[in-house]
Amino acid sequence: MISERSLLPPYTSPLTIFVTGGNGQVGFELQRQLATLGNVLAPGRAALDLSDANAVTAYLATHQPDVVVNAAAYTAVDNAESDQAMAERLNAALPEQLAEYCQQQSKWLIHYSSDYVYTGQGSEPWQESDTTGPCNVYGATKLAGDEAVANSGCQHLIFRTSWVYSAFGKSFLATMLRLGAERSALSIINDQVGAPTPARLIALVTQQALTRLLSEGATLTSGVYHLAPRGETSWHGFACEIFKAAKQCGLPLVITPDGVSAIPTTDYPTPAARPLNSRLSVDKLEKALAVQLPDWQSQLALTVEEIARSR
Repeated sequence: MISERSLLPPYTSPLTIFVTGGNGQVGFELQRQLATLGNVLAPGRAALDLSDANAVTAYLATHQPDVVVNAAAYTAVDNAESDQAMAERLNAALPEQLAEYCQQQSKWLIHYSSDYVYTGQGSEPWQESDTTGPCNVYGATKLAGDEAVANSGCQHLIFRTSWVYSAFGKSFLATMLRLGAERSALSIINDQVGAPTPARLIALVTQQALTRLLSEGATLTSGVYHLAPRGETSWHGFACEIFKAAKQCGLPLVITPDGVSAIPTTDYPTPAARPLNSRLSVDKLEKALAVQLPDWQSQLALTVEEIARSR
């Protein structure tokens, strides 16, 4: 089982770890988790504009990081349909630029991707080797980023994940807790299926992967790995479990289980198409790291408990 205990590195040289997207959900958790491995650089937008390629080049040249962890992304799925240029810059051109640095300097790049690179059809969990086929601009730009990293020749790990949330920032979890405290009835989609993935788990797995990469004699093959908890649910099932956990933690709720209605995707049209099947097989990652990933329900409970403690 993945341990929440921090792992100490088996080396003495201080590392410089450059984390992009440090203000995001994953970036925030990475800063907390990777601090055990070295000096973490996570500049905000005021310090580094990631949309500016020249600024990124200058930052890399100045700080010369030993490891690059790319948690930055354009994640506004609907907005990407009309703001394609910025989505392409952050989701495709930026990882390509970071990969080029890592290839030239013989450094490792950790890059995060999405289940949206697949077609979203069927009901079987996606394997890393499955044919891709994004159904929207966001997915297409994320796939372009993955391909740029893989084709760069740099040492890399691409973690494809799904339905990311955390105790901080904007997410489906935060929205449900807010609406559940205000409304007695909600309609939630029940025919999109995946595994809700906490940013904390993503950061923890990243730390363990980096620890292995940097351990003397240890190996971890470059490539794509799926990173998500075990199990699956719909957005409706996720919402119901959120309210269950919130009630157990004493968080304020107006809504009751009877107030959460299930609706199909067709009843909730959006500018960008959504995948119906976001299931990800995690067998490859578990084997590579010799771990057993936890189920999504237990991870949600931990996150809701963290929110309750913070309040």
